[in-house]
Amino acid sequence: MGDQASEEYQRSLAAPFIFFVVLAFHFASQRIDQFKKGGSDKEEKAKLHREIKELLKEASSLSQPSTFAQGAKLKRKAAAKEKELAKFRNLHDKDTALYSKFLLISKVLTYLIFLMWFWSVPVASISQQLVQPFGRLLSWRTGGIENNNIMVGIIPWLIVSTRVSRFICRLTYGK
Repeated sequence: MGDQASEEYQRSLAAPFIFFVVLAFHFASQRIDQFKKGGSDKEEKAKLHREIKELLKEASSLSQPSTFAQGAKLKRKAAAKEKELAKFRNLHDKDTALYSKFLLISKVLTYLIFLMWFWSVPVASISQQLVQPFGRLLSWRTGGIENNNIMVGIIPWLIVSTRVSRFICRLTYGK
C-alpha cells in the first residue's frame, strides 16, 4: 500500500517536472538566439562601425598631395578597426556556437535520461473523457486505461510539453 502511494506521488510530480525542464530548455534556446543576433554587444559593434565610417570619410577628404600621408594614416587606422570588428564578430560567433552546442548536448542527454527513467511507466493520468479520440496515442508504452483514466507515456508527454513550451516562448518573446 505504501509503495503504491509513493509511486502515485512520483507520477504526480513527474509530469510538471518534465514540462518545466522542457520549458527551461526552450527559454535557454531563445536567449541564445537573442545573443546570436547581437544582443549585449550591439553598442560596441555600432561604435566600431561609426568610427570606421568617420575615419574613411576623413581620409577621403584628405586627398590633396600635401595631406596624402595623413589620409593614408587614417585609412590604415580604419583598416585596423575593421580587423578589430571582424575579430569581435568571430569571437561572438564562436561563443554562440559553443553555447548552442552545449545546450543541444544537454537537451539530448536529459531527454535520453527521461526516456530511460519513464520508458514503461506512466508519467501522468488524464480522464478518458478529456482525451477521447487520442487516448491510445497518449498511452503508448504505458498500459492504457486504469480506473477510467488514460495513462500518459513519456514520448507523448515530451511531444506535448515541447509544443506547449514553444507556444509559451512565442508568446513571451513575441516571435
